[in-house]
Amino acid sequence: MKFVAFERAKQGTGASRRLRNSGRTPGIVYGSTSAPQLIELDHNALWHALKKEAFHASILDMEMNGQTSKVLLRDYQMHPFKQLVQHIDFQRVDANTTLHMKVPLHFSGEEESEAVKTDKCTVTHVATEIEVACLPANLPEFIAVDLKGLTKGNSLHLNDITLPAGCKAITHGKKNPVLVSVVAPVEEEVAAPVAAAAPADAKGKGKGKK
Repeated sequence: MKFVAFERAKQGTGASRRLRNSGRTPGIVYGSTSAPQLIELDHNALWHALKKEAFHASILDMEMNGQTSKVLLRDYQMHPFKQLVQHIDFQRVDANTTLHMKVPLHFSGEEESEAVKTDKCTVTHVATEIEVACLPANLPEFIAVDLKGLTKGNSLHLNDITLPAGCKAITHGKKNPVLVSVVAPVEEEVAAPVAAAAPADAKGKGKGKK
């Protein structure tokens, strides 16, 4: 995915405020062996780019002064209540340096699985992304996860999926976390019919004392 950036000459709170008022967003590019570089981006173009998953999870082509370089989105700050991107950070990509990135999971096929189609189980996506370590050339935009094999009583764990070539999963805590849980439907208990109340004791009914 490609975006256009411009060199930013001035820095400081006042300069950044004037920049935002003119429809631009201040930012910075850092990393590799080069010094950090101040940049600015068109706010409207940036706003729409941030809505795309690929802008967050893939290597980006940044065009500036007629040259293109590879970067990753690392952070951005939003205004507390306005639809305004106040600042954005990018990291330069070195082709020979391993990246640690969170990659989204794209699930499919659960409606065709035995767990859902036959056993009417509830399927919950416990994780929507996983962290991977890989070289920039091997970074996937997303990881496809086929859920057609889900069965009742068996959840899907990290070790159950196949990662793209060159990618290694990074976990924090559990080594094999659950990605998708499968919960069987709760069977409703049918209450036993309540026995009809015995009629009141009619003994002696109609037999008054003589």
